[in-house]
Amino acid sequence: MKSCKQLAYQQRCQISFMLKMGFRQTVIAKQIGCHRSTVNRELRRNQGRRGYRPKQAHRNALSRRNKAKTNITPETWDPIEQLLCLDWSPEPISGGLKYRENIHISHEWIYPYIYEDKRRIGELYRHLQYQKKLRKRYGRNDRRGKLFNRVSIEQRPAEVDIRHRLGD
Repeated sequence: MKSCKQLAYQQRCQISFMLKMGFRQTVIAKQIGCHRSTVNRELRRNQGRRGYRPKQAHRNALSRRNKAKTNITPETWDPIEQLLCLDWSPEPISGGLKYRENIHISHEWIYPYIYEDKRRIGELYRHLQYQKKLRKRYGRNDRRGKLFNRVSIEQRPAEVDIRHRLGD
């Protein structure tokens, strides 16, 4: 099975045709060359009252893709900075601006903005309630399942092989 990043219009047409023919989602996924969860997600996101329609699904997917790339203007950051200076946390800022000023910005976008301001010798980070150390998430070592200071199985005592004691 090849990896399928985003569905093309032809794949959406194929999904629609195979659904009408009565195929299961797993079979459809194998046929179009992607994971079954991709097909399931596609159907959940784009199924309307009249069923799954590929042209409408493709149009919705493109609009979502373009919507995600919108840039936030400096005018948008002004009320955010003012609320941060009043010691508001990013979560209430995000929720408050959504209802009061119809500005839709996630709190997850506000945190990187604050830390970028900190790198530019700004003061916004001082208004955060909790001062967390910024960590990079990539390149971490996997330490699961490793025992430190362990003794090799070849170096165990001979009475362990007999297995007369509890725990041997």
